[in-house]
Amino acid sequence: MPLRDYKATSPGRRAMTRPTFEEITTDQPYKPLLESQTRGSGRNNAGRIAVRHRGGGEKQHYRRIDFKRDKVGIPARLATIEYDPNRSARIGLLNYRDGEKRYMLLPHGLKVGDVVVAGPGADARVGNALPIANIPLGTTIHNIELVPGKGGQIVRSAGASAQLLAKEGDQAQVRLPSGEVRRVSIKCMATVGQVSNLDHENQNLGKAGRARHMGQRPEVRGVVMNPRDHPHGGGEGKSPTGMPPKTPWGKPAMGYRTRRAKTTGRLIVRSRHRK
Repeated sequence: MPLRDYKATSPGRRAMTRPTFEEITTDQPYKPLLESQTRGSGRNNAGRIAVRHRGGGEKQHYRRIDFKRDKVGIPARLATIEYDPNRSARIGLLNYRDGEKRYMLLPHGLKVGDVVVAGPGADARVGNALPIANIPLGTTIHNIELVPGKGGQIVRSAGASAQLLAKEGDQAQVRLPSGEVRRVSIKCMATVGQVSNLDHENQNLGKAGRARHMGQRPEVRGVVMNPRDHPHGGGEGKSPTGMPPKTPWGKPAMGYRTRRAKTTGRLIVRSRHRK
């Protein structure tokens, strides 16, 4: 999944890179698995902006992805590889032997025509999903559940992968892409392999318009605002912040811990912040 660049016919083209999409086999999604989306543009149920810098962008349908992989023991053949506008990874359409069709996150290295299967009896091969209890140590995995039966919640973005380090009783230790080592129940399902589209992180948008097409609106620096709008604002001409960096609401912007899930802290064996 390499990237292509362009001749510098304009400033926006000079540094622009984008995928070649050579792995995509069809541009027509499977319609029964599509859902319409209502764009909230970063607003909550009261209509107020809860996430800044979002809005506009190209209209898109949601693809229902099978994160649970709960069709146990039924082989499925990879029919197509498709682009998904809602995520960085590619997706694949599975044709199950019983006639059902589902989308899955495409692992790196899986080709059209390959057969995958889910369940405790599956082999630890790329694309197969099985409980962590049945996966050999050292295996690269993704789409990992945190609650058995809930569906994969972590390690789902393009190029991401985790490694199974150890098993102790009913818990397993997994090293996540951030470097954090976390305990997960051995009953949780995970998919073998690395998520596809490895070159996603190497893309260069090249121009502001591509960001707008993705629904990203412009960001304004705090130092150019008025004091009433941002702690960094005010001063004559260009002026330094005069303080450690802060958010518009006065909270520290660098190194400040914002994690609220205290109950799951006991599951973290090694923090991602530790050097």
